[in-house]
Amino acid sequence: MNTLKSTALEPAPGALAGLSVGRRIAGLLPVYGLVVLTVLLAVLFSILLPDTFPTWLNVRSILGDKAVVAMLSLAATVPMMTGKIDLTVGYGVVLWQILAISLQIGGVPWPVAVLIVLAMGLVFGLINGLLVEVAQIDSFIATLGTGTVTYAVALWWTGGRQVIGQLSPGFFALDTASLFGVPIPAFYVFGLALLLWVVSSYTPLGRYFYAIGANPRAAELNGIPTRRYVMLAFMTSGVITALAGVVLAARLRVGQASVGLEFLLPALVGAFLGSTTINPGRVNVWGTVIGVVILAIGISGIEQLGGAFWVEPAFNGATLLFAIGLAGWTGRRRVQRATKHRRVKVRAAKPANQ
Repeated sequence: MNTLKSTALEPAPGALAGLSVGRRIAGLLPVYGLVVLTVLLAVLFSILLPDTFPTWLNVRSILGDKAVVAMLSLAATVPMMTGKIDLTVGYGVVLWQILAISLQIGGVPWPVAVLIVLAMGLVFGLINGLLVEVAQIDSFIATLGTGTVTYAVALWWTGGRQVIGQLSPGFFALDTASLFGVPIPAFYVFGLALLLWVVSSYTPLGRYFYAIGANPRAAELNGIPTRRYVMLAFMTSGVITALAGVVLAARLRVGQASVGLEFLLPALVGAFLGSTTINPGRVNVWGTVIGVVILAIGISGIEQLGGAFWVEPAFNGATLLFAIGLAGWTGRRRVQRATKHRRVKVRAAKPANQ
């Protein structure tokens, strides 16, 4: 198979050697600009809110509260690597948290209930993959349709009421436990991110995902079974979404259809922001994590400053527009750089041919 070049904007190894400090900073800014912005935002809120923001209690709160959003962002990131979008990360988490509670109320031991929910998430991802690859329905339309049906099933299952019953303390520990003083959900996020990073960056599977996302036709011509890997991406997303639903159920301790949809927008924002940092121009795992962190810091700081109840959705929506705009700008810049590089090579080759 031919080597497929990255579409990201990160400088090639040694590309910044010999440049002035200013030019090096300019070269690295598109790569780590969002990371720097995250740090500056944290410093700003720490100065404005010295008694509440730079505290371990606030850090624990952010790590615990945003874990579900982070998992859903990572779930959305995987199909985006293949050039697809999965809107069911926001809808599926509603049904999975209800199912995790309902199974236990029905007498199923909580470990078995968790495994059933994860298996259902896998099947649900497979259905999305079949609709996109076999039925050839656009991923946005397909996942919006299946997501809406999923939400309708959740409403039917609960009758619009809360699902309440006796649950095991062991199930609650999936959310309430801590390790070294850090909420256990933060370790779920870190473990998932580490696993996805290794797979996407250092295995053929990750290269296949990015190749399909860059050019599905070229990937097919290079012998990559695109249908199989796109379906695998949706199945992975389904399992991670189901895991997020389980953690959410352990946190809420009741099943209700009115909770979950508010995670859709921040999850997508985190994934889109992930394509603007670390490897700008390409969706990547650590970029997604940074995207969720900057959302968490921004919302936490604004709320502590006395922001109204509508601040969070407004911040998420504005950040989404910013992320998409920045992603488009980095994409255009990549094309301009490639064009300029080709022109320089042509000019350099002309004297040798004369």
